[in-house]
Amino acid sequence: MKDLTTAPLPCLPEDEADAILVGRVWDPHYEGPRVVTVRDGELLDLTDEFPTVADLMEDSAPGQAVATAYGPPRWSLEDVLGAPVGDPHLPHLLAPIDLQVVKACGVTFAESLIERVIEERCGGDPTRAAAVRRLVLDTLGGSITAVTPGSAEASRVKEVLTAQSMWSQYLEVGLGPHPEVFTKAPVLSSVGHGSAIGIPPFSEWNNPEPELVLIVDSTGRVKGATLGNDVNLRDVEGRSALLLGMAKDNNGSCAIGPFVRLFHAGFDLDDLRDEEITLRVEGPDGFLLESCNSLARISRSFEELVAATHGSHHQYPDGFALFTGTLFAPSQDRGEPGMGFTHQHGDTVTIGSPRLGTLTNVTRPTGELPPWEFGIRAMTAYLATLRSPAGAAEAAVGPSTAATGTVSP
Repeated sequence: MKDLTTAPLPCLPEDEADAILVGRVWDPHYEGPRVVTVRDGELLDLTDEFPTVADLMEDSAPGQAVATAYGPPRWSLEDVLGAPVGDPHLPHLLAPIDLQVVKACGVTFAESLIERVIEERCGGDPTRAAAVRRLVLDTLGGSITAVTPGSAEASRVKEVLTAQSMWSQYLEVGLGPHPEVFTKAPVLSSVGHGSAIGIPPFSEWNNPEPELVLIVDSTGRVKGATLGNDVNLRDVEGRSALLLGMAKDNNGSCAIGPFVRLFHAGFDLDDLRDEEITLRVEGPDGFLLESCNSLARISRSFEELVAATHGSHHQYPDGFALFTGTLFAPSQDRGEPGMGFTHQHGDTVTIGSPRLGTLTNVTRPTGELPPWEFGIRAMTAYLATLRSPAGAAEAAVGPSTAATGTVSP
């Protein structure tokens, strides 16, 4: 298993030279996050121009704004990736969003619909999953994989399944006119590349969910994209969909990163419609799981998911990050036959794609993670210091090299 605290990890897109990337770094000198971009292996500090990533996303063309912005080179990307994450005395990557609300869509792939039905029918008990899976697949077959949600055909499929005593509330969001949209995590609670992700002690059946995350401004325009891990507790959600909050929102349960790739003239949403998102789980027990999430198989368009989230019915004045769902729901046995997959503490989870880079995290018990303390009040106080005369003066001069590990210009 890779040691994230000592071995720098490649995390940039394959075409990094053409990518306009933005992220955040914890700065021990300023005791707060700095907005950065990546150029030639260095992290340039753009905070003086864009205090938050949310501010940047409100620019009419943030990709162009970052491409032409100047900021002092503060850190080597390699040094930041090699630093222990969570140490407030050392710079490290944070989630590349800040004030945006974190929303998520579920059951956007036919395969994930089938697995949600299985979870529900076995009441969250992993020991029953294999038998229930055979029953469900025998009934469903491949009939729903090409069905358009909300169509007349989808309605007929629901009627057939209901008549066969296979009704499920997941059929409504998987085949009905409206997708599932829920709030994944509080503002500023997401963790970034290299951070630990949390598994609470009350869950015995859980898994990662590798997903594309769209970054949307306050008007509903998609300005960029990144990768995310929508950590999921299958046993909790399987007991009742009303426990979705308990299954989805825990300490370290939302990982986003490593950077947001901004749209510009050479890269837009269409470039991601057939993106392949890969997943690799390496366990301390020698277990290896590999899978792929092909966005070409998504059952609803990105535009439909954004419209279901934002509009006259709901506004987000600071923008939002939108997880778009996954077809990944592992059934590979990790231990005893029929028990399927669940995390062990110390699993290294790597999510990657050619155009968005690589997001890597390690699983830990939620109680062992550093407590989340830098919330909205702390962020507000920090931003106030940047606007103060003293803060502005220091920003003009720049922090000392000794204090921050600055890369010389």
